[in-house]
Amino acid sequence: MSTPKRVAIYPGSFDPLTSGHVDIIERGSRIFDSIIVAILVNVEKAPLFSESERVAIIREVFKDKPNVQVETFNGLLVDYAKRKQAHVIVRGLRAVSDFEYEFQMALMNRHLDPSLETVFMMPAEQYTYISSRLIKEVFTLGGEVTGLVPPLVEERLRDKAKGRRQKAQ
Repeated sequence: MSTPKRVAIYPGSFDPLTSGHVDIIERGSRIFDSIIVAILVNVEKAPLFSESERVAIIREVFKDKPNVQVETFNGLLVDYAKRKQAHVIVRGLRAVSDFEYEFQMALMNRHLDPSLETVFMMPAEQYTYISSRLIKEVFTLGGEVTGLVPPLVEERLRDKAKGRRQKAQ
C-alpha cells in the first residue's frame, strides 16, 4: 500500500513574487511532496505582471525544484484543491495584522471542506515587512528593492519601467 502524496497549495497573486514568498515556497517544498503555487485570477485587479508573466517568473525561479508547480486558478480555492487532490493550504503570516483575515479564510475553507487543512508559515524574519503591494510602490517611486525580490523579478521590474518610459516619450 503506497502512502498518499502530501500535496499543498500556496495561493496568492504573487504580483510580484517577493523574497518572502520564495522563503515560504522553498520551506514548503521540503515539508510537502508537492507544492502548487496557485496564482489567483482576479479580473477586478489591475496587475503589474500578467498571469503568464507571473507563471513564467515563478517557474524560472524554481526551475531546480521539481516538486514546485505553478498554475493559475479562479473560483473557490476549496474546489481547486479538490481538483488537485490537495489537503493542505499554505498561507504566509507576516504580522498579527494578517492573522484575523487569514484565520477567517481558514475557517471558511474548513466549513466548505472539512478535510482541507490550513498551515500558517511565517517568512524568515528579514522578510516579515515585505508585501507585493509595498514592493510595487517602492519600486515605482524609485526605491531600491534588491534582496527583497529574486534577481529575475528585479530585472523584470526594470524592464517594465523601461517600457513605460519609452511609451511616455
